[in-house]
Amino acid sequence: MSDNNEIANRLIAERKAVEKIYQAFSLHNPDLLDEAVTQDWNDIPLAPGQASGPEGLKPIIRGFIEAFPDVKITVHDLLQTPGKIAVRAEITGTHNGNFMGIEPTGKFVSIRLHEFHELNGERVTTTWHLEDWFGAFMQLGQFPPQG
Repeated sequence: MSDNNEIANRLIAERKAVEKIYQAFSLHNPDLLDEAVTQDWNDIPLAPGQASGPEGLKPIIRGFIEAFPDVKITVHDLLQTPGKIAVRAEITGTHNGNFMGIEPTGKFVSIRLHEFHELNGERVTTTWHLEDWFGAFMQLGQFPPQG
């Protein structure tokens, strides 16, 4: 029975770690990443100009919060086995600040998100993610300036 309790506790800890990543956006608290990911967390792919580890994502979260003050991430599906979690989620918010060089449009956007996380029993060690940026830019009615 002890093994079952250990597995259950591990699954709970891992799920909480993944949920904290999304709460960092929704609760406007990038420092929650420190409780969610390891210091050598591998975020794949890195955004343009993003440094590795949790410190690399924090400025991106802050920028997202400035561009979409009502940003919220809703998890629609979460599939889990020990050490791995897959998430289908949605980022929503109203574009009220500069975002990737696009001036505020006041438009509400919904961005689909798919992520696969590897964990060490307590924290996320690696994340592979895919956001529907094309759909987001179509909703905004423009693409970021090139060059």
